Amino acid sequence: MQSEKEQVARTSIAASAALTVAKAVIGVMTGSLAILSEAGHSLIDLGATVLTYGAVRLAGKPADQEHQYGHGKFESVSALAETALLFVLSAVVIWQAVLRLAGGAPHVDANAWAFGVIAVSIAVDFFRSRALARTAKETSSQALEADALHFSSDLWASAAVLVGLAGVRLGFAQADSVAALIVAVLILVAGWRLGRRTIDTLTDTAPRGLAERITALAARVPGVVMVEHVRAREVGEKTFADLTVAVSRTLPLDRVTTIKDAVAAAIRDKMPGAEPTVTTDAVALDNETVLERVMVIARNRALAVHHVTVHEIKDKLAVSIDLEVDGKTALRTAHETADGLEAAIKAELGPGVEVDTHIEPLQPHRAAGREAPPERLQAVVEALKEFAPGCDIRDVHNVRVRETDDGEVVNFHCRVEPSLSVRAVHEKVDALERALRQRSPSIKRVIGHAEPVRG
Repeated sequence: MQSEKEQVARTSIAASAALTVAKAVIGVMTGSLAILSEAGHSLIDLGATVLTYGAVRLAGKPADQEHQYGHGKFESVSALAETALLFVLSAVVIWQAVLRLAGGAPHVDANAWAFGVIAVSIAVDFFRSRALARTAKETSSQALEADALHFSSDLWASAAVLVGLAGVRLGFAQADSVAALIVAVLILVAGWRLGRRTIDTLTDTAPRGLAERITALAARVPGVVMVEHVRAREVGEKTFADLTVAVSRTLPLDRVTTIKDAVAAAIRDKMPGAEPTVTTDAVALDNETVLERVMVIARNRALAVHHVTVHEIKDKLAVSIDLEVDGKTALRTAHETADGLEAAIKAELGPGVEVDTHIEPLQPHRAAGREAPPERLQAVVEALKEFAPGCDIRDVHNVRVRETDDGEVVNFHCRVEPSLSVRAVHEKVDALERALRQRSPSIKRVIGHAEPVRG
């Protein structure tokens, strides 16, 4: 893509140089101000295309420490320089045309060479503007677009010169100066259009409709609640977009990251060259349950909670929570932590809510342990099988006993009727666990895994 831009720019330089020489020679030979103004226009185009070539090469360089958003704005600087040259040329042409009209039009030789060079100029400008416009659109090059605009205006300006020459040939001596004025006006219009767009780019003016398009793309991504803020700017062929999307505060961090990546991918897919930066804002949704709201509060305070129960008693809401803290923590400190959690919940749900916390030691994640001796394992297996029938539990298997500094930990699997509810199964397994701990006080924790009876 970069090589294509440079090739088109080099072709434009060659065409501008050839037309400049031809128009200058014919303008001097015929004395036509219109042709001379066109020669001056082509000379400026030659300088502009050289600037464009240099700007395209610079803009193609990757971002570095000094230009962290890339070098795309070098094309805009080049386009701004072209705009200034266009206005200077227009002023000179208008001045000379007015002098000629006021002082009497000098003799202009509207010969075949004059008509020929303008006809060739029209043909060259037509094909050149098409090639430049196509490449500018494909590569989002502002410098090439500026060149295309120049040569498109050159085409119409050359047509005005052709009409002026025809007028001179028919005996209207001032037609050449009038044509020169028309050329100057067309150059001014082209310069104004180019300058306005270039200044918009250099001042980071938001492209029309771009923020709305980015908003629509982001809003369609699943998990995005709302698109809160969008900023966008174009730098050469790249579009830098910063946007903030609202997501549910109950989502885990990995899900939030997935949503951010999906938003960025959706924008890049529909807008080649876009470099989006997506941030998220966690918001509360109207359909959050009380349980979800409590869990969010605990997570934001980095607290481990479980067994959260919510009851509605008449017109009062009651919340009970098991709060886990480090077992070595002093009660005063643990109680302050619980008070802070309760206050946060009341601030969220209202001062009338009743909150009770049960403080218990946090289970170690990587406690050192060792397998119990075979005879101890066998004693636990026999005890489980003894208590299982009374709890409507069958087939106790896969029993493991580990010894830790805090006491024994027992894991086992068992089978129960598949039609029972989870609550009923949990109560039966709990009963078996309690019976085992009553038999062996050295057991500090029992984890029973229930499976359905095989048919």
